[in-house]
Amino acid sequence: MARQWPTYVAWGLIVQLLAACSGEPASNNAAPSRTRTEGRAASIGERKLILAFGDSLYAGYGVAQNESFPHELEKALKARGDAVEVRNAGVSGETTQGGLQRLAFTLDGLPRKPDLVLLGLGGNDMLRGLDPAQSEKNLRAMLDMLKARKLPVMLTGMLAAPNMGAAYADRFNAIYPAVAKDYGVPLYPFFLEGVVGNAKYMQPDSIHPNPAGVDIIVGKIAPLVLGRLASQR
Repeated sequence: MARQWPTYVAWGLIVQLLAACSGEPASNNAAPSRTRTEGRAASIGERKLILAFGDSLYAGYGVAQNESFPHELEKALKARGDAVEVRNAGVSGETTQGGLQRLAFTLDGLPRKPDLVLLGLGGNDMLRGLDPAQSEKNLRAMLDMLKARKLPVMLTGMLAAPNMGAAYADRFNAIYPAVAKDYGVPLYPFFLEGVVGNAKYMQPDSIHPNPAGVDIIVGKIAPLVLGRLASQR
């Protein structure tokens, strides 16, 4: 596959990631945080509401909240002329099972139905070597829930690190294209595309993007988000 993790990512880094994420425990009932201050010009009814529901890559592990993916995505969308709010519902260390357990609570805690849900989970399942079949089952259950609530979705995917072995990678990497196709949702195949393996864009753990890396990711995903929002008008 053309898109892949650099082969020098060692298992020790994966263990380091799990330890780091586990060091930031969060309740499954964690409410999504705002990425903009109060007193904004547009009311919640006047601007698009996007829920960024994922793991540490969404939560902003290792960067300031005003440098996180949801915050920078909102900033980029505003710069393109859209009135939008992106709610950060990322939890470090989250698995697809944990996401499934808190999705309904998170949705119910929003001021209104979101115009788009960005779903980015599964990376921690892979790093822990969890059964890809169970990860896929959990993702499908979340998409079933979002479909039942008539909520538009965009999926951001993950690829298995080469350390997991070819057999595991083949099973894991097939999850996101299959799920996206079956549910008819747009897919950004690899969240870390263009940044992983480049020290300029990654934190010292070689797995989480630094602020410059977040900017690269946002630059790739923002146009797709705009397209998804536009298709609903």
